[in-house]
Amino acid sequence: MSIEERNVSRRRRQAGFTLIEVLLVVAILGILAGIVVVNLSGRQEQSMIRAARASIGAISTAVDLYEVDTGRFPGGLGALTADDGAPNWSGPYLRSAAIDPWGQAFSFSSSGNSYKITSGGPDLSQGGSDDITSF
Repeated sequence: MSIEERNVSRRRRQAGFTLIEVLLVVAILGILAGIVVVNLSGRQEQSMIRAARASIGAISTAVDLYEVDTGRFPGGLGALTADDGAPNWSGPYLRSAAIDPWGQAFSFSSSGNSYKITSGGPDLSQGGSDDITSF
C-alpha cells in the first residue's frame, strides 16, 4: 500500500463521527427537549385562560350591541346568533355559538342594568374558584 493510499484510508476513518460524539449530541438534545416541555406545559393553560377572557370581551361587545338595537339584554347567548323576535334585531351579533376554549358553552345572566358572562374555566364546571367572568 502506498503512502497516498494510507492517507486516503486515514481520512476516511476520520471523516465520520464517533459513537461517543453521537451519544453526546443525543443527550444534549434530550436535555433541551425536556427543558422546553417543562417550560411550555404551564403556558397552555394560561393561553386558554387569556383566550376565554378575550372571548368574554367579544361576547360583551355583542351583548352591548344587541342591547343598543333592541333596548334590552338578550334572554341568552343564542339570541346573539339567531333572531329571537326582539324588535329592531339587526344581528347576527356573533358568527357562531359562544364556546369557551375548553369546549363548554359560556353562561349568561342579566339582572337590571348589568349582565354576567361566565366560563367554567379549566375544571369545566360553573361555580368553581377557577371560573372566568366578565367582571
